[in-house]
Amino acid sequence: MLTKEQLSQVMHTIAQSLSVPSTIVLLLLIAIAVVLAGTLLAEYFTEHRRLKVKLPQLFDKLHSGEAPVDECIRCSGLLKRQRRALIEVTRHPELTDITREALAVRLITEEQDHYDRIVKISDLVAKLGPMLGLLGTLIPLGPGLIAMGQGDTYTLSMSMLVAFDSTIMGLLSAAIALVVSAIRKSWYGNYMSALEAVMECVLEVEKEGVGKPSEPFETASKAQ
Repeated sequence: MLTKEQLSQVMHTIAQSLSVPSTIVLLLLIAIAVVLAGTLLAEYFTEHRRLKVKLPQLFDKLHSGEAPVDECIRCSGLLKRQRRALIEVTRHPELTDITREALAVRLITEEQDHYDRIVKISDLVAKLGPMLGLLGTLIPLGPGLIAMGQGDTYTLSMSMLVAFDSTIMGLLSAAIALVVSAIRKSWYGNYMSALEAVMECVLEVEKEGVGKPSEPFETASKAQ
């Protein structure tokens, strides 16, 4: 049976063996956070600022019947992914109202999943950053305390330096990822609300075109 000293030695060995991996992961998190910030900036200029749809005017245009539904969607100022999902619903005139609503629910769910996958990356970095930073802070303190007991101030100072650097890297990566997540959640929430509103309007127009009473799209979404 292992003695208390042997168990302590095992724990010390395991803890010290995590020093290099935790530092590597922290560096990786910093790199991912920088990439996330860059992709957010690129997304703003290539996608977000292109969202120039005015929903009341678009609803009036769809219900007026002045132009085909798909043409109204293409000229609506919606994002490319939103237009693709909306046009997909209008491409199948042979579908019944219930089947078309089921297709619309599925398309909206796919869009939501797409945005959720993007946000999960920054959410994960925001959670792992402080954890790895704390791990990288505590691991060097063991040798540092031993060095302090032996009067080795150089080893103590180097251990403290590594501990502080790990804390800073962990918090910095988490802070960047948290800001990116907050901004993207705001954007994507706006995208999805606009898509759902226009999708409901398109379904109503499609139903009116075949002379059937319209049903709220929200009911279909809840059933899904």
